[in-house]
Amino acid sequence: MGNRVLHLLSQRPSFTGSGVSLDATVRLADAAGWEQQVVIGTPHDDPNPPTGGLDESLVRPLRFGDGELGFPLPGMSDVMPYPSSRFAGLDERQLADYRGAWRRHVSEAVTDFKPDVIHTRHIWLLSALVKDVAPDVPVVNHCHATGLRQMALCPHLADEVRYGCARNDRFCVLHQGHADHLTAKLKVAPGRVHTVGTGYRKEIFHARGVRNRNRMSIAYAGKYSNAKGLPWLLDAVERLGAREPGLVLHVAGDGAGREAEDLRARMAAMAPRVVMHGQLGQKALAELMRSCSVFVLPSFYEGLPLVLIEALACGCRLVCTDLPGLRHSFGSNLDRVLDRVSLPRLIGPDVPVPEDLPAFVTALEDRIEAVLRMPPLGDPAKTMPDVLRPFTWDAVFARIERIWLEVIDAR
Repeated sequence: MGNRVLHLLSQRPSFTGSGVSLDATVRLADAAGWEQQVVIGTPHDDPNPPTGGLDESLVRPLRFGDGELGFPLPGMSDVMPYPSSRFAGLDERQLADYRGAWRRHVSEAVTDFKPDVIHTRHIWLLSALVKDVAPDVPVVNHCHATGLRQMALCPHLADEVRYGCARNDRFCVLHQGHADHLTAKLKVAPGRVHTVGTGYRKEIFHARGVRNRNRMSIAYAGKYSNAKGLPWLLDAVERLGAREPGLVLHVAGDGAGREAEDLRARMAAMAPRVVMHGQLGQKALAELMRSCSVFVLPSFYEGLPLVLIEALACGCRLVCTDLPGLRHSFGSNLDRVLDRVSLPRLIGPDVPVPEDLPAFVTALEDRIEAVLRMPPLGDPAKTMPDVLRPFTWDAVFARIERIWLEVIDAR
């Protein structure tokens, strides 16, 4: 019998970076012989979403939107690619119901499954209560940066998160910048924090056999959200399209709420210059990336933007805001294929100063135009394997598994 790991994710799997990370980790842990169960949050009308290829009986969903949890599933970002609540908008009764439901749900999973280690995702409310119900089980807490952002957006919950999560045994972070931030926020010893990075599925994201890449097609993948910079990307595309009639922006993603609806209406009005593909699975997203020559990420806040590596693996040149995590995560490795756009000044974690936006749009427009004129990359797996190699899921999982085994041995 192999070791047992219980995974916890307080939102839907596969729809966000943490969900993709969960899916990949579960698949590789299964191949390595780990016994696994997964606890997830999900809307009541999507009760059994696929998770890491596990049998449905091994996935324990906590359903939101009916019964005790009558509000939509809260997401770690304020705009999610599906209907959701904002933690900042939950009242005290809803927060109490949220905590109580997770305590009961996790306690039941721990009692039934008897894990050797628990791997919980996000520095947030679910991870903060794990030690309440499983004080004797080692807990590895994966930080995806959005929890640190939520602490700024919800200061009334920050102390609860700091105290609760600091009790967990080890922490996985995406890059050294997160490690520094986390140790300062939680006041935990640096030796408990491990940089594991993130990975892409090389069997899905690749540039093999590409024949019909459109030089004037650019791609964006992410939420319909102001914090992702999408409105200003649309501004830049509108202006650039006046000079480049063949330019097309392909948008993969979705969103809910007024902000997302406004963006959806604007993109519909910009057709055929803008093509909305909706929320795509990884295989369909990779196909879209292989058809485009440039990928643009104009976001104001990201943890480690894995989507850049996925797009690069598919042969796209990259345009991205100069996010702090880029330097920490990728160093200078991406400099030969990544054009950076200076961030505007920000109010809080992700709201741009209005006066800076005209210059930001101009810079975005200029960088996209310059990159469109560059020669195609070919197959980066052949031309720059040193850039891609550290970001395979095999490499990331090896680092995670080593932490699991260490905390189990230390019991």
